Amino acid sequence: MQNVRWLALPPLLFLLLLIVLPLSRLLYEGGLAFDPALLGDPYLQWRLGWSLLQALLSCVLTLLLGLPLAWVLAHYEFRGRTLLLRALMLPFVMPTLVAGLGVLALFGAHGSSGLNLQDTPWLLLYGNLFYNLPLLIRAAVDGFDHVPASRLMVARTLGASRWRAFWRVEWPVVRPWLASALCLIFLYCFSGFGLALLLGGQRYATVEVEIYTLVAYELNLADAGALALVMLLLSGLAALLYALLERRLSRPDKRSPPLRQPVQGWPQRLLLLVCLALLALFAAAPLLALLWRAALADAVAWQVLLEEETRLALGNSLRFSGAALLLATLLGVCHGLAAQRVLGLRVLVFLPFMVSPVCVAFGLLLAYPAYSASLLLLVTAYALLAYPFVAKAVVAARGALPPQLPQAAATLGATPWRVFWRLSLPLMRPALRRGMAFAAATAVGEFAVSLFLSRPEWLTLTTLIYQRLGRPGAANLEAALVLSSVLMLLALLAFMVIEWPEKNHA
Repeated sequence: MQNVRWLALPPLLFLLLLIVLPLSRLLYEGGLAFDPALLGDPYLQWRLGWSLLQALLSCVLTLLLGLPLAWVLAHYEFRGRTLLLRALMLPFVMPTLVAGLGVLALFGAHGSSGLNLQDTPWLLLYGNLFYNLPLLIRAAVDGFDHVPASRLMVARTLGASRWRAFWRVEWPVVRPWLASALCLIFLYCFSGFGLALLLGGQRYATVEVEIYTLVAYELNLADAGALALVMLLLSGLAALLYALLERRLSRPDKRSPPLRQPVQGWPQRLLLLVCLALLALFAAAPLLALLWRAALADAVAWQVLLEEETRLALGNSLRFSGAALLLATLLGVCHGLAAQRVLGLRVLVFLPFMVSPVCVAFGLLLAYPAYSASLLLLVTAYALLAYPFVAKAVVAARGALPPQLPQAAATLGATPWRVFWRLSLPLMRPALRRGMAFAAATAVGEFAVSLFLSRPEWLTLTTLIYQRLGRPGAANLEAALVLSSVLMLLALLAFMVIEWPEKNHA
């Protein structure tokens, strides 16, 4: 399809109404209320400094741990490798409430590990690692798969050690993939809300939690707007860098068959065993601890599944997420196709990544106060945070298509629409399904927007879990664990139904 720029009109209008106008109002209110003395407050300085520090530390720890693990997964062939690479993305699609409760079930005051990390910075850092380590590993494995096999073989033939071959041949190729993933990880950690709310506690909460507190509990819109302005500027720089790096990586796929070797001998088996143990510790242990704690809950806690508000929350979560997924898929496909040859549209794909859900919800409240109780506004906000995954997948898949195939089909008389429907779309379908999987998981687990825009009759699983956590007593904690297990299985089902049946390699 050649003339597809008109497809950009729906997503551009959507971004205008859901991001540009609300953020303009937020910037206006924040600019009017901005007082340089606000940043001189030691309390807010600590909040902002810790937000930056924990994001940077999470990036460093993720890189130090993830790069060696990715090297092992990229260089060795073993039974179940493809399944493991697929399963690695499951922590990333877990709702933040599930991830946070899983970490608490493992390292909380009464955690399964016996190690209490509450009221320490390590709890949030571990939560960030759990959430983002699989993202870096998958990006690094993709980068290693793009290393020219012939160049690596020549280096090894000429006597280069594994370290020298990595540093001189593999590192220059993998580095852009790592940089792109680290930019995204920084954004998620810096502007994250759910994990910081559950794991940060009073001392180690981030600026996003502070903004929510100022709006929801103190009605201090002036200071909240000023802090949101600072967060928007800082996260916007990281998002712009991420968009530029993604543009560099989105090009026709020239990867050659990787030089993976089977695991042989006890040193390699020991190396693989250590790799799998670390993955289990950082990517699986919180989910297993959550399921274990829920399984140990008494029958009274499990009766929460039979309560009326639980049925209401489950039905709302499914309805809202389904509607948001349909809208996100439509907008993502339109934006992805239109952005193929237009740099500006490519950058705009990442615009929803530049702002946190808290800033989005706050801006929507300021821009559309008359519609703050509108179900349409809630669902479109879900779709706004989900559709970049679809658009990003379409852009990458479209850019990786061999240009000769559509040209050959057009030469044989196929119309542009027929070329797209019969040739391009089937080749793009695996990437599209993957983007839809992330979009569905994002909608199912959305938390910050629900807290700002939801009404009692729009109760979702995430808001119900948070309400249970806010009530005193062990029974409410156990009920929250049971509900979190249901939410985890729901996100897992959404991921498997959309992405898992594909038989291509991850």
